Amino acid sequence: MTTLVVGASGATGKELVRHLLDQGQNVKVIVRSIEKVPDTWKNLDDLCILEGSLLDIPKKEIEEYVKGCDAIASCLGHNLSFKGIYGKPRKLVRDSVQLLCNAVEVNRAEKPVKFVLMNTTGNRNKDLNEKISLGEKLVLGIIRVLLPPQSDNEQAAEFLRTGIGQNNTFVEWVTVRPDSLFNEDDISKYSLHPSPIRSAIFNAGKTSRTNVGHFMASLITNNELWEEWKGQMPVIYNEEVKK
Repeated sequence: MTTLVVGASGATGKELVRHLLDQGQNVKVIVRSIEKVPDTWKNLDDLCILEGSLLDIPKKEIEEYVKGCDAIASCLGHNLSFKGIYGKPRKLVRDSVQLLCNAVEVNRAEKPVKFVLMNTTGNRNKDLNEKISLGEKLVLGIIRVLLPPQSDNEQAAEFLRTGIGQNNTFVEWVTVRPDSLFNEDDISKYSLHPSPIRSAIFNAGKTSRTNVGHFMASLITNNELWEEWKGQMPVIYNEEVKK
């Protein structure tokens, strides 16, 4: 089984790649700079690295790189710098998801390719009519205006929800929504929910990056888990340790 990971050089992307390799998967990655990947990746037989900015790579090359992949996972996000937040490409995540899904459809694979998108609890699943308070709506509206990555994440998930939908012949999808991300060395207990069980703005939970990577890898490799969450936007929280 082969999985393509974009955003692989980021903190969560590295965790996802690690978990996939630990499970004996073949992995392809696209990274802007090979200098940002761990040295241990560079001589692995089951890891293939393509260097380049995803949206600048010719579509034909992307189509060839995607060919033969059973799954695609995106951990793309905007760098937390002025240029990363306000510079181009403003729709990095959305445009990348569209590009990769279009490549899958051009290749017309014999069975649907799994697409796993890392997103955020600050984005609602409109299929479930998730309700939030007026205060949350106001704050999210301000964030959407002042911080373009919020809108980018929302539009990427919305493309999968409505542009790909539930009955696409070539692409199936899951959008994973972690809460406040933090680093943790080892996998710990985590819980999964169809919708947020707490306010992403006023009572945020926490999710370790390694747990996100583990869940995304499990979706790709575990068909029963995939069938449970296919076409949905599961929320993942670390389980709180009782003192």
